[in-house]
Amino acid sequence: MKTTWQRYKKWIIAGAAVLVVALALLAAGPLLLARNGAGTTTTDVERVEVVVGDLSSEATASGELSARRSAALALMTSGTIDEVLVAVGDEARAGEPLLRLDTTELERNVADAQQALVSREADLEDLVAPPTAADLAAAEAAVTSAQASLDDLLDGPSDTELAAAEANLRAAQADLGAAAARLDTAQSGASDEALRAAQLRLESAQRAATSAAERHSTILVTEPNAFLSAEDLAEMEFSARVAAQQANADLAAAQKAYDDLVNGNPGSVSAARAAVAASAAQRDTAQAQLDALREGPTAAEVAAASASLAQAQRQLEQLQSGPSDAQRVAAEVAVESARISLARAERQLAEATLTAPFDGVVTVVNARAGETASGVLVEMADLSSLQLVLEVDEVDIAQVQVGQTAELTPATWSDATIPATVAAIAPEASGNSELVTYHVYLDVGESELPLRVGMTADARLLAEQLTGVLLLPNRAIQADRATGTYSVNRVTVAADGTETIDSVPVTIGLRDNRYTQITGGLVAGDVVQIGNALPVQTFGPAGGDEGDGPAFIPPAPGD
Repeated sequence: MKTTWQRYKKWIIAGAAVLVVALALLAAGPLLLARNGAGTTTTDVERVEVVVGDLSSEATASGELSARRSAALALMTSGTIDEVLVAVGDEARAGEPLLRLDTTELERNVADAQQALVSREADLEDLVAPPTAADLAAAEAAVTSAQASLDDLLDGPSDTELAAAEANLRAAQADLGAAAARLDTAQSGASDEALRAAQLRLESAQRAATSAAERHSTILVTEPNAFLSAEDLAEMEFSARVAAQQANADLAAAQKAYDDLVNGNPGSVSAARAAVAASAAQRDTAQAQLDALREGPTAAEVAAASASLAQAQRQLEQLQSGPSDAQRVAAEVAVESARISLARAERQLAEATLTAPFDGVVTVVNARAGETASGVLVEMADLSSLQLVLEVDEVDIAQVQVGQTAELTPATWSDATIPATVAAIAPEASGNSELVTYHVYLDVGESELPLRVGMTADARLLAEQLTGVLLLPNRAIQADRATGTYSVNRVTVAADGTETIDSVPVTIGLRDNRYTQITGGLVAGDVVQIGNALPVQTFGPAGGDEGDGPAFIPPAPGD
């Protein structure tokens, strides 16, 4: 606001009394010469009559135009400005983009959130969907397999398994012996004794292999005709087959040992030593396997097998009974959390574009492409909804009411008038301790003038209008500063023509610079004397014409 109400305020005469008041005063012309005592005339006094008329008051003040709607716009999402779409002076429609951030990362966040939501929804759908026949069959098979594994551990090894382990150990021992013999041969060469011994081992191995093969064949061909169970027959066949395999392995080892002695050792001593070490390791492994079978399963093995069985059973039960309430709730919470994350990502993407909140004109642009968005970026004003802001003194604010009509005259166009209406009155004072004022807001009506924010204008407000009320000139009313009361000098004429002048208390209403409304104490036609001998304070300006100066305002108590 460039000025205040007090600086620019001027109360103007607005037809304080209509023509009927003037005519009434003219009719009372003979009364202007009053009589003192026994008919002595004087020109020191003036008499007026209480008349009925109309009264109005108007006030003027200056103020500054501002936009009723304005906005300082900033972004909720930080980032780098990609493009600025408006400049100062541009018109923008509500929802129109003003600038945009680089949204590459924000778009990626939206895509990730969408995929996460799809995944969580699929998990929930799978959870609540009934199991298929194949799922149930697979779960049942898993339980059966886990149960069989546990039973096998608890039952211990069968005779067949022990026999196989023992045979494996013997074969490993034989391989170790043959490797040791080859090492000896490589180190010392073959002797006659060694050749004979090798030959004897070879012959013995040949006989053993032949016998084992015959035994296996006999079981396959002859034994099925015997009165044996299928289980016993299978165990016998397995044992014979293992024995035949072992005999063949012994034969091969004996043959190689004999050939090495006869033909010479093709390998070096180091190779023979490596073969001995490998054979020893195989022997140790076979021995450990046999020992493990004889000792039975460990507590850890039984516990692991039991845990596997329990897990398989739980999975089967879950398929059969469906998900628990806790599982369902957890899956639903995961879906809702994914939805919230997606909404947040989409909101951040939308907030990366600054849009106009209403139709208006861009007044400030504080942004350039490539800069980091920070603070207020764009300011806008709605020039179609201008208002004039006045500051009204506390002594005058009571005469201003919401809805009052007014006329504005812009300083730029002094011969133009624009309609306006009092839209609001600030409930709280805006001045300091020495000058208390209240903001008054006038809505500016339609105008073809190119009005701009910040222009000054004079406002003419119609404070109040009264018709058919009792009126007296301001100078006829006396005020008692001590009591805050008002009185007049009423002239009473008796039947014999004798005059009496009495001080009569009155109550007042609206006043302007010339006339005051009488609300009590007098009636139409009463005659009031102005300027009697009593030393009183007149209501209007001292000694002046009733149209000079402002109306008298009673002082504050104690003045």
